[in-house]
Amino acid sequence: MIPISDNIPSRHFPIINWTLIALNIIIFFFTLSLGRDAEIFVKLFGVIPYRFINDFDIYEISTIYTSMFLHGGWAHIFSNMLALYIFGDNVEDRLGSFRYLVFYLLTGTAAALLHIYLNQDSVVPTVGASGAISGVMAAYILLYPRAKVITLFPILFIPFFIDIPALVYTGVWFITQFFSGLLSIVSNTAAFGGVAYWAHVGGFVAGAVLLPFMLRNRRKRRTYIDEFYPW
Repeated sequence: MIPISDNIPSRHFPIINWTLIALNIIIFFFTLSLGRDAEIFVKLFGVIPYRFINDFDIYEISTIYTSMFLHGGWAHIFSNMLALYIFGDNVEDRLGSFRYLVFYLLTGTAAALLHIYLNQDSVVPTVGASGAISGVMAAYILLYPRAKVITLFPILFIPFFIDIPALVYTGVWFITQFFSGLLSIVSNTAAFGGVAYWAHVGGFVAGAVLLPFMLRNRRKRRTYIDEFYPW
């Protein structure tokens, strides 16, 4: 199941969203160009919970933000940037570019801090924009509860495109992350299967909590949504 796009057009060019996507891609290719030194680069700029807690300083705080622009492989960056492309433009449209950037960084921060708190002895670098993007997904579903996600289902190499309610798509995703996070605790694994599920959960919850404070005003929100969903 691969999301392709949504059915909510954006009114303005999402400059911040595209900038975030571009930066992530550029830094990913830069990391690849380092060859064997890429591992050192990731350890320097990724979030390492044990180091963050025991060597806490300005540098360690900065890794919360540098880690958001690092990715562990092609599948990792592709899935993250695809989700950001689909959901981010509409959220930026509603919040405005500056507030969207602040929102993105705050949800990413919340995601990293929850992961650090639950994995204080871990020395494994945590990287990726997933936590911040989870917050964006939460905001999207609250702003556009009746939106649909156009999803690709390849069956026997034949592509089928199906419109799935965004509420269902996001709901299934969140439940998967939550229970995978519980499994990581039971199995005593910092990142079960190589994925920091609690960072995703933390970012999503933070996005839902922060959104009301970041909206410009409720009247604009009502008018905007009514144009797409006149009920």
